[in-house]
Order: sequence, then C-alpha cells, then structure tokens
Amino acid sequence: MKIGFIGLGNVGGKLSGSLLRNGVDLSVHDLDEELVKAKVADGARRGGSPAQMMCDCDAVITCLPSPAASAAVVEQMLPEVMAGKIWIEMSTTDASEIKRLAGDVHARGGAAVDCPVSGGCHRADTGNISIYAGCDRATFERVLPVLTHMGRRVLHVGELGNASVLKVMTNYLATANLLTLCEALTVMKAQGMDLAMTFEAIAISSGTSFVHETESQLILSGARDVNFTMDLIQKDIGLFQKLADEAGVPLEISPLMIEMMSDGQKRYGVRAQSDRMIERLEEATGLSILADGFPQELVDDEPEERGYEVRPKRLEA
Repeated sequence: MKIGFIGLGNVGGKLSGSLLRNGVDLSVHDLDEELVKAKVADGARRGGSPAQMMCDCDAVITCLPSPAASAAVVEQMLPEVMAGKIWIEMSTTDASEIKRLAGDVHARGGAAVDCPVSGGCHRADTGNISIYAGCDRATFERVLPVLTHMGRRVLHVGELGNASVLKVMTNYLATANLLTLCEALTVMKAQGMDLAMTFEAIAISSGTSFVHETESQLILSGARDVNFTMDLIQKDIGLFQKLADEAGVPLEISPLMIEMMSDGQKRYGVRAQSDRMIERLEEATGLSILADGFPQELVDDEPEERGYEVRPKRLEA
C-alpha cells in the first residue's frame, strides 16, 4: 500500500519514522516545512496537499493536535475519497467528531479507521507502542500490516469511535496516576525517605504503574520533559469529562484534575511539560523532589519486532 502521513509532530514524526524504517512507501505532509524536509531526507516523498495525498495514496494517516485540525484536513481530502481509499485517524480526538468525519468518508465510498496510540513517545519511536483500531473487521484486516510496523500490540476494539473513547480513558488514568505520584514522592521526601529507594519501593509494589516506571524517572532526574504538554493533557481529560457528562456519570476526581492542570498551566505556561506538575508541590513545601541516577530522557530498550494483533482471551472464552 502507498501510505500518506499528515502530522509529523512528537508522535506522528516517530510513527512515520517506523513506517520508513520498515520500507513502507510513504508520502508526508506537515505545516512545518523543516519536519517535512527531515522525513524526505530519510526517504519519504513530499506529499503535497492533503487532497493530493489522498489522490496518490491508498491510505492517509492523520496524527494531529486537535479535533479541529483533523476536521480541516479531512475536508480537504474528501474530494479525492473514493472506493478503496482509507483514512486512518491516529490523533487523540472526540469520538462523535470522528464518527461525523467518517460518515463523510463512507458517503464517498471510502473507509475510515479510528486508530489512536498509547504508550509514550519513546515507544512510538521504536515501533513498540500499542494501537487501538476501531472499524469493521474487513477494513481492520486491510490496515493491520501497516499498523504492525508502527505498534507492537494492536487491538481491534469494534466499531469506529470505540478506540477514541478508550484512548481518552487511558489518558485520564495516566494523568490521575501522574498527579498521585507527585503527591506520593513529595510526602516521602517530607518524611525523610531516600527518593531513589522510594522509586524502587514503588516499582516492586502494588502501587507501580507504567507512569511510575517512565515519568517518575524524569521527575526525579529534574528533566521533566516527557514530550507531552499540559494543553494536550487538558484536551484529553476534558474529552473524558465530556464522555461522563454525556452518560450522566457524576465524577468527583475528574473535575479536580482539570482544576489542578489549569493551575499548572497558569504557573508554567499553557504548553508546559505535564510532569512539571511536581513543581507545584516543590513550591508549596520548599522541598526538592530530585534523586541521583535517573535519566534525562526516556529510551525504549525493548528490541523492535513486528507487531501483532491482540485477541482478548475473555472475549474468546
């Protein structure tokens, strides 16, 4: 398949890099010309406009920062959509919006896949990230070979829109975990605990998590640059709150998280790195939440392998 990739930012740049590394016929587009030049230097073709890419490619992937950006790109591509063409949305977006845009794609004979990723930029860089795919089974099987170049574990989650619902849920959980880890590390420091030892104590306990194993290291090293900004966090947890509101579920923790992140943005900037939330507690207590021996950046040390479809055992039973 000839693939187009639109959106070469923190995540999109790494996912498209995995496609290039694995020999996929790839065209690229981004509003930042320097990002396009870098991918062309690595072997991609300059894709031109979104409409031109849909004309030239079998499938076009979008990985963009907001639902509005995705909508604008899809509207440009629509005149070139026809039977056999596929739009693959890898942004974290609103489920209702992707259903609306997919309806326009389907009306012109094309197919659409709701396809966000989860696992951090360092794993996107090595092709070891996880991918959710929402679409009909026939379309999933068409795009699976492409997805397994970008991700290690690929889960078909049923109908289009389901993937976006699940993705904002996972980002909500990750954000909650980040905020509780900030509090836990600060309280341990206040109690006189060695923070390097504390890190290991959490890591071997029932309190451990993916967020601890990754972001806690960047907090303790002082790097505090996880390649994920507070505005993106606010978008995702806001989308989760919207899901709850639509379903009439009265959440208590979610509104507090939104309030806390808003305070972080006021202090450090709308697009500050999300793990700088620890600095709110450092300022409040006068403590330094740092420890020696932790990395300045995350590196995925899992060897790259071709991905595979995850089949839920409980659904098969």
